[in-house]
Amino acid sequence: MKQGIHPAYAPVVFRDKVGGFAFLTRSTATSDKTVEWEDGNTYPVIDVEISSASHPFYTGQARVLDTAGRVERFEQRYGRRHGAR
Repeated sequence: MKQGIHPAYAPVVFRDKVGGFAFLTRSTATSDKTVEWEDGNTYPVIDVEISSASHPFYTGQARVLDTAGRVERFEQRYGRRHGAR
């Protein structure tokens, strides 16, 4: 590896304010804001809008859309071409 061309890889806290969820990981992302973590150390914090703690798919509150009949409606509206695949 070439020296001096890679970004700094350091511990960072990613925090989902909506879900009240945060985790400490290593990343090249940086931030001016800091937070004191559970171990007593201070780390840069990056606030995210959505995570697995607040995303409807992962929380089980996702709405299922009715997809049945879409192909039939398309064929009914535009017709079926004969011989086309």
